[in-house]
Order: sequence, then C-alpha cells, then structure tokens
Amino acid sequence: MYDRKVIRRRRAVLAGCVALSLLLLTMHFGESSSGPLHTLQRGAQEVLSPIESGASKVFKPFRDLFNWVGDAFDATDENKQLKKELADARTELAEARTAARDSEQLRRMVDLEKEPGFPDGMNPVTARVIARSSTDWSSTIQINKGTSDGVQEDQPVITGDGLVGKVAQASGGTATVQLITDGEAAVDAAIVPDGTSGVVRTPVGDPDDLQLDFVRDVEKIEKGQTVVTSGFRRGELESLFPRGIPIGTIRDVDRDELETYNRVHVDPFADFRRIDLVQVLTGGGS
Repeated sequence: MYDRKVIRRRRAVLAGCVALSLLLLTMHFGESSSGPLHTLQRGAQEVLSPIESGASKVFKPFRDLFNWVGDAFDATDENKQLKKELADARTELAEARTAARDSEQLRRMVDLEKEPGFPDGMNPVTARVIARSSTDWSSTIQINKGTSDGVQEDQPVITGDGLVGKVAQASGGTATVQLITDGEAAVDAAIVPDGTSGVVRTPVGDPDDLQLDFVRDVEKIEKGQTVVTSGFRRGELESLFPRGIPIGTIRDVDRDELETYNRVHVDPFADFRRIDLVQVLTGGGS
C-alpha cells in the first residue's frame, strides 16, 4: 500500500513539472525581449558563462590528450601499413631482379652453345647454385642437380660466359663442382687461333690469378687473345674437357729467355663471385 502511494505521488510531481515547463515555455515565447523570463535567462547566462569557460579551459588538456592518443594510434596503424607495403614492394622488386638476372644468364648459355667452335653433341643440364665454399686454398659450389638428372663426376660445368669447372662429386639430387680457380684444379687449354697450348691453373692462395702454365713459344702470344679448352688426346689419354669451351683472354705474359716454359696470365670470362645458374655438359662430344 505504501509503495502505491509513493508511485502516485511521484507521478503527480512529474506531471506538475511537465505542466510548469510547458507554461514557462509558453510565457517565454509569448513575452517581449524585456520580459521577466528573458531577463532571468540573461542573468543566468552571465553567471554560468565564466563557470562554463573555466570548465572548458580545465578540461581542454584532457580533450587534447584524448585526441592526441587517438591520432597516435591512427598514425601507428598507418605506419605499420606503410611498412608492410614497402616490404612487399621490396620483395617484389628483388624477385623481379632475380628473375631478370636468371633470364639473362640462361640467354647467355644458349648463345654460348651456338658459338662457332663450341663442342657438339653435348646435353646441357641446367642447375642452380645452392651453396658456396671458397677459401684461399679451395673453391667449390654445390648445385641442385645430381645423378638422377644425368650428372656424373668429371663432367664440364659452364655458365653463359664460359668454363667454370667440373663435377667433383655427385649424388642423387645434388653435386659438388670444383671451380677452375681451385688450387688443385687443372685444365688443358689452347690459345686461339695459333694453337699454343698449356695448362690453366691457379696458384694456391691466389684464386684471382688464373695462369696458363707450361707454354713454350710466347713470341706470337698477344694480349686479348682467347684461351679455350684444348680437348687434347694422346694415345689413351684424353682431356676431361671437350675442345672449344671458352675460358678467358690473355692479360699478360711473363717472358724469360732463361726459362724453358713461360707463364701467361689469363682473365677468365666467368665471374666466379656471381654464379647463380650453371650448365653441366653431360653426354659426349669433341
């Protein structure tokens, strides 16, 4: 019973407030600007305005901080998105450059095989370099093709520039290539067109100095002449490398009248520090 009385009383108060509000609004809109209600409104505004202004100034730093935090989060998200887009662009650029470089190397290998004098009857197997091991005493690379692809030990290995080495070891899916810059490597070679022959090798500890050793007659040798594999045959002995694979050009000649043999320095065609793709010359030929 008590609760119902309280409810009825609250409803009556609420109805009275609503009626009073409607009455005041009607009187406010109906009186002139100099009326008592307008005068009361102006007085209230003059009293509350400083309070409102002060409150606005007090809370302004908090509003600014809130806005700064929001802007900071937006900037962070935008920065992350920009970094991701930049990383994606760099990845795409690297992939495009790699593809272009691979395409260029493949094109040069095809062109090399069309050169006059390049050995016939070869079956090239293209492979990618997957590892490198280079010191002052040895220089090898590992490729992603092996015996299951027809790759066998002692087969010549080339790039689009020329000879780089031979297969030293081969397994089912990979092979190790001994580069001609290895201290233990040796390649029977000849200077064209005169046919002066020798052995291309690298002094141990100096892989940058490719040399053609055991050359007898150096009088006709000139800088810029081309050195190729000789493909020699002497009785049962036969070179591992068929004749005609380019090796490099003559850079300098050490002439010594007191020596039986002279040494010729060779600039290799191949860039041994930038080998990505190679071809193993499987099959036969001469």
